[in-house]
Amino acid sequence: MKNDYRHMMLDYFIKRMRKMNEERETVLKEIKSQKDALKYQEKVRSTIKKAFSPLPEKTPLNPKITGTVKRKNYRIEKIIFESRPECLVTSNLYIPEKFDPPFPAVIGTCGHSINGKAAPKYQEFCQRLVHNGFLVLIYDPFNQGERDQYTRLPKNSLLKRGCCAAHNMMGKQMQIIDEFFGTWRLWDGIRALDYILQRPEADKKFIGVTGNSGGGTMTTWLWPNEKRFTVAAPSCFISPFRYNIENEMPQDIEQCPPEIFNNYIEISDFFIARAPDPVILLGQNYDYFDIRGFKEIYEQVKRFYEIFGAQQNLAYFIGNNPHGYYSDAQKAMVSFFCKIAEKQIVCEDPEIKIENEDTLFATKNGSVISSGSKPVYKIIGEIADKINQSRKKMSEDELKKQIKKLLKIPETKVPYYRVLRPQIIKKEIIARYAIETEPGIWVILKNKSERPDFIYNLEVEKEINLCIPNISSEDEILKKRKFLPGCQEYFIDVRGIGESMPEEKKNFFRPYGYDFMIDRCFYMFGESYLGKRIYDTLSVIELLKSKGCEKINLYGNYQGAIIGIFVAFLSDVISKVYLEKLLDSFSALSRKISTGVPSSNLPKGILKITDIPEIIDAVKKKKELIIL
Repeated sequence: MKNDYRHMMLDYFIKRMRKMNEERETVLKEIKSQKDALKYQEKVRSTIKKAFSPLPEKTPLNPKITGTVKRKNYRIEKIIFESRPECLVTSNLYIPEKFDPPFPAVIGTCGHSINGKAAPKYQEFCQRLVHNGFLVLIYDPFNQGERDQYTRLPKNSLLKRGCCAAHNMMGKQMQIIDEFFGTWRLWDGIRALDYILQRPEADKKFIGVTGNSGGGTMTTWLWPNEKRFTVAAPSCFISPFRYNIENEMPQDIEQCPPEIFNNYIEISDFFIARAPDPVILLGQNYDYFDIRGFKEIYEQVKRFYEIFGAQQNLAYFIGNNPHGYYSDAQKAMVSFFCKIAEKQIVCEDPEIKIENEDTLFATKNGSVISSGSKPVYKIIGEIADKINQSRKKMSEDELKKQIKKLLKIPETKVPYYRVLRPQIIKKEIIARYAIETEPGIWVILKNKSERPDFIYNLEVEKEINLCIPNISSEDEILKKRKFLPGCQEYFIDVRGIGESMPEEKKNFFRPYGYDFMIDRCFYMFGESYLGKRIYDTLSVIELLKSKGCEKINLYGNYQGAIIGIFVAFLSDVISKVYLEKLLDSFSALSRKISTGVPSSNLPKGILKITDIPEIIDAVKKKKELIIL
């Protein structure tokens, strides 16, 4: 496959991220007084709160203690609570038995372990804490431990084999209903905190939170969003978003909060927001979260603690291990927590007993679904139904306006273009033109030329067929489409498709592929990847019109069909529309157990204004539309 522009999308965001970081660093350098710091903190907290809003209404936890495991000097209570109605959370509460209550309390957040709270390293940090007199509640995240949401799927399903793919599945379906999966994860942590504060054994003056990897993420998200936490220790997550993008490292969908980049928020701001409250940052030299970024974050956060005269409340630890909550980092966390709690370390190297997973089950058979929990995809479907019922009918002009606003589609103008060297596919000469739809973005327009000597000047017929492929024009440009009018065919590789696809075609639909990673970048900038691809197509149409084209017959295949239905609705020059493998509706997709449609095709909050059937009806009023 010819993809000469394969670095385009990554370079585009690296440039944007560097510019954002430079402007942010300029602002940080101007902060020199407590008044300056407090003003900056207020802005940061407001932006972070908005990214994780709205939070649901608190409902009864309905906690149940389903069993107890007794061990030397501590016991483990097996607990189920409801973070929201019919959404069961399984957890273990580690209770000291050789100390007098009340105990300083800690919430443990899990990383991406398939066995959740039962992962050996997570059992270990809970035991280290309980042996030193801490009350510890650790809970299973969605699709980890006992919280498998896809019990109806076969065991070899991708969503059963790994929690990350399942998280991304839930997250992209939530996107349609304007929900952020990170907020759902945050809410579980807040409700875990609500539960531990109900326990008489808990010392309300000391409530810590710690976790590694995805648990480090949740510790980071919880810290500025929940003031009741008094100390935090995130591990193996602390590195700027910029480093993750530059290092081509995609993150789980809950690790990508909406609209934070366009508000100049970086990871360090989640800790700056809580200065001068005590926090220790934990990292490892060989972690894939870049240790250079860890050190940068520490230095940025340290400035605020110095301004507040509270350097003693900030600490860091860097071990010599790869990614993971290793014993050295655990010891540093326990030591810091003991310091803040004003208690001595009484057991630096306790005997660690790793329990079998089923020993720690809070449910009878290790499944919240069989215990009465409603699967997340059903909850999403119910919310989608309510949105559909309350959605107001709009006029065509108003709907166009709202779609452009939601998808951040600006007004188009005739773009600049370059004439590229032709491509030969199966002895056919393909003309290629690079069209600059915005600085740094080149959309590739292709045409199977019957006059090869004339391809170096873009001349367009009065009527043409414009085709939007699924993932690459190279795959489709030589195919016969007898249903299309007998006009000259042009193919368009929008950004991230075809020649600018950053990876092999076989990997395009991977849950953690580059398409997902780039889509998350747009999401965090408060933009829409689908909206950008629609804009690319509309810009190409403006160029074609400027070259004398008066009538366009539009064809789209699968992803191209999703782009195509919006383009057909928004463009007046489109005459006939042919869409192959078009989604039935966003609403139907939100109710499915799973879907292979990439998140880049699922606009944030689209159901609040429209759905595909409504757009189809609007297009049919003015154009000939054929669904293939």
